[in-house]
Amino acid sequence: MKQEDRMLLGRTRRHFFRDCGIGAGKMALLSLMGAPGFAKRHHQAKIDHIIYLFMAGGPSHLEMFDYKPELQKWDGKPTPESILKGKRFAFMDTFVKETPKLLGTRRNFTRQGKNGLWVSDLLPHIGSIADDITLLNAVSTENFNHGPAKLFTNTGSVRTGRPSIGSWVTYGIGSESKDLPGFVVLQSGPRGPRGGAALWNSGFLPTAYQGIPFRNVGDPILDLSNPKGVTADDQRQALDAIQHLNRLRYEETGDEEVRTRVAAYEMAFRMQTSGPELIDFSKESKQTLEMYGAEQGESSYANNCLLARRLVERGVRFVQLYHTDWDHHDDLTKPLDTVCKEIDKPTAALIRDLKQRGMLDRTLVIWCGEFGRTPMGEVREKGKIGRNHHIDSFSLFFAGGGLQHGVTVGSSDELGFSPLEEKIEVFDVHATVLHLLGIDHTKLTYRFQGREFRLTDVGGRLIQKMLA
Repeated sequence: MKQEDRMLLGRTRRHFFRDCGIGAGKMALLSLMGAPGFAKRHHQAKIDHIIYLFMAGGPSHLEMFDYKPELQKWDGKPTPESILKGKRFAFMDTFVKETPKLLGTRRNFTRQGKNGLWVSDLLPHIGSIADDITLLNAVSTENFNHGPAKLFTNTGSVRTGRPSIGSWVTYGIGSESKDLPGFVVLQSGPRGPRGGAALWNSGFLPTAYQGIPFRNVGDPILDLSNPKGVTADDQRQALDAIQHLNRLRYEETGDEEVRTRVAAYEMAFRMQTSGPELIDFSKESKQTLEMYGAEQGESSYANNCLLARRLVERGVRFVQLYHTDWDHHDDLTKPLDTVCKEIDKPTAALIRDLKQRGMLDRTLVIWCGEFGRTPMGEVREKGKIGRNHHIDSFSLFFAGGGLQHGVTVGSSDELGFSPLEEKIEVFDVHATVLHLLGIDHTKLTYRFQGREFRLTDVGGRLIQKMLA
């Protein structure tokens, strides 16, 4: 192609964006806000929204969902060598010194719901909604260290730089909300999760699809309110000037990140109105607040569950709640009691609330951690006992549309060590979640560095037994 022809094409592209009556900024905004014309569903969807409750630290499935009477009989006995041979664990040196002893649970399990799901006394409220949940046992994952394991569960890779599941979803089908981000992250607990922002990052996808951390006290996002003395008209004029410069920059470079910047400024401007209303619980009924255990102005898991419902009501596609402090190596008594009490009532309330509002049929609630805990006990402090990290078998549950309710899918061996039936992997969970959204996981791809990437990499199959 001649140089003058390339120049003509360049001018034509810029003239189109400038003169077509819609403008590059508005085109970008429509795209990034997930307008229906940009949706990429591959089949009829069962759900439209996801609320992902992530218990950071590795909850002990053997204390909550996976009851093993045989393990009770082996309590305190040395673990058979045949079970340990060839297995990988965190802190292997503790197992080299002496053969670890098996540990039966100290919790009482009862069958809940019409189909008799096993749930322990740690989770009485979740047990009471057993007929609304779908329990997966004996799920396996790839890495036994917290940071890489969290990355794998959230991005499908143990290495940083891959898009999170929330980013893939909003990239694939956009969002229904025009006044709030499509992917919102909420956090509770004594600290943030290991891995930090990499867990909700957009990786090599445009940054418009990354998770946006919200606070539930003050402005949802820092510096959202105008400085003192700056009026809405002042803000609008300044924004218009900035957006004009950004559009000129995009017309010159075609840089997708400039499109993201255009959309982000507009979103922030609209959130100055929608944000404060979002976290104002004053219009929620007293009964609703009591059901969650939420209080106006508090920073808690309970408030985040209520906030998640309000976000989904307003069209947000993907909401992820991180609750930390689930790493119980040295004590399965009071510390486990505490975190279970923090999440039990609000989690059940969220599912009940969605159901009574007619929203559960089009929403998927996921409760999950990065891995499970070993059937062997671990003693780090005299008089106390915990469990080590375990990647071959852990539990998670779902509630929402497109599922068989009140059923248990998957089972582990009699000691809760390894899958007894067909193996269920994290990629299978990802593939099934995307399927419920109307997305074929093999077709949701993005070309990067010469390769087509996807959330499920080269794996993933539908977990048919959990689908309605």
